[in-house]
Amino acid sequence: MYSGGVAANSFACIAPSAKTFARVLLIGPAHYVAVRGVAAPSARGFATPLGEVPVDDAAISSLEESGLIAVDDEPHAPEHALEVELPFLQAVLEDFTIVPLLVGSVRPEQVADIIDAVIDEQTLLVVSTDLSHYLDDATAQTRDQATARTIESLDFGRLGPQDACGFSALNGALCAARRGDWKIERLALGNSSATGGDLGSVVGYGAWALCAAQRS
Repeated sequence: MYSGGVAANSFACIAPSAKTFARVLLIGPAHYVAVRGVAAPSARGFATPLGEVPVDDAAISSLEESGLIAVDDEPHAPEHALEVELPFLQAVLEDFTIVPLLVGSVRPEQVADIIDAVIDEQTLLVVSTDLSHYLDDATAQTRDQATARTIESLDFGRLGPQDACGFSALNGALCAARRGDWKIERLALGNSSATGGDLGSVVGYGAWALCAAQRS
């Protein structure tokens, strides 16, 4: 109820090209169980009230064989960061699979290597994260504007946990974007006060679109 309005901007912008995407690389933070490296689940699918989304087992196996990830169900069992994105994707896309990964304390370059290994013209990258947490509204706006400028400069070495709970996943995406000379566009920036009304303690949200350079 708090982040949905901002998040919807990201998914609305892919609607015109929804038929392009058959797979989603979905990355985000682990809130409940610490992750060393990057963890994939062993589950065959993720279920929501809109139906079940199959996991791309072949992509998971390939990443595991390459040493880029490990399969670990423990952090996935209680986690919501990836699942909250699924209803948006189910509303916009047609048939698709997911590569759901929880990113722990790793170098941005390692996450970028995973992205480079999975992303192709039929794969959409979705990064799940909030921005600042539990600051007052004015302080949060200042902090989140600074974070937004860092994101938009693709500066993958500066974001930390005070800026975004999913900073490791986000830094990895920014690293991949810088490598690939991707373009970035801000779609929305706000916080929970817009729906929650509490100006004394808010959570920040942002939405951006990353677009790979067109191949000639």
